[in-house]
Amino acid sequence: MSEMLNILLTVVVPIFLMTALGYVLQKRVKLDLRTLAKLNINVFVPGFIFAKFYKAELAVNLLLLIIVFFVIYIIALYIVAFAIAKMQNLDKGKETTLTNSVLFFNSGNYGAPLNDIVFKSDPLAMSAQVIVLTLQNVFTFTYGVFAIQSVQLGKLKALLNYFKMPIIYALVLAIILNYNHIPIPEFMWTTVSYLSDAMIAIALILLGAQIANIKLNFKWSSSYIYIFIRLVVGPAIALVIIKCMGLDGIIAQTLFIASAMPTSVNSSVIAQEYDNYPALAAELVFMSTLFSSISVVVVIYLSYLIF
Repeated sequence: MSEMLNILLTVVVPIFLMTALGYVLQKRVKLDLRTLAKLNINVFVPGFIFAKFYKAELAVNLLLLIIVFFVIYIIALYIVAFAIAKMQNLDKGKETTLTNSVLFFNSGNYGAPLNDIVFKSDPLAMSAQVIVLTLQNVFTFTYGVFAIQSVQLGKLKALLNYFKMPIIYALVLAIILNYNHIPIPEFMWTTVSYLSDAMIAIALILLGAQIANIKLNFKWSSSYIYIFIRLVVGPAIALVIIKCMGLDGIIAQTLFIASAMPTSVNSSVIAQEYDNYPALAAELVFMSTLFSSISVVVVIYLSYLIF
């Protein structure tokens, strides 16, 4: 119990304090979230990803293993969420929003800072987390959009805009420089380090500010079963996959903890953009983030015991 309390105080509480700061700031001064989000996605996140991948020592076969894990994990989650939705006899729109709340988890604003604290900035752990983050982002803005709206020319163009984002190119460039052992001038590395160090604080403040804009309804709903799937069933499925794949050590711990993240804010963003049960999507984001303060502590503790 003392170990779990220590995890709560040293890992989870700092994240929630920073998130609370963003919440309070948004309520008091009304931050420009669109500008802040663009700054984060186009400047701080690329700098963060570049810095972590450039310093990482990640073998190609390990990269492929993480990709395989992610694909199997998402398929398994989809099967569970889809089966529950069918048993509830939901309409297609609500079914999609609820399923998305399970499939899209917060690997960035929540997962990256958590990984940084748990593994004390270990480059291997963060590299694995960044791979999951990248895969999750690509998945969210491809399947996530197509699942809600039928494919039209305008949406395809919007989807292609994702590949104009600097995140992908920062990742590719970092991998090329890393594997070819190409040194970076000190003045450039200092700049990248500043950007990387700023990302975690900006991401958590942004998460809190986004939550502050959510209109909440705390009445009990059968939809909350999807929070249970995201926070409890998800890590259980991940554990089975990790064991079947024979993964161990830091990589296994990273993937196990990453699987326990709450629902991504992006699931709410997509639902709002296409007017597909946006209030429900927003509530699931908030409630899963709130309950993760307990479930994530348990998963981190189990990761120490199992791996």
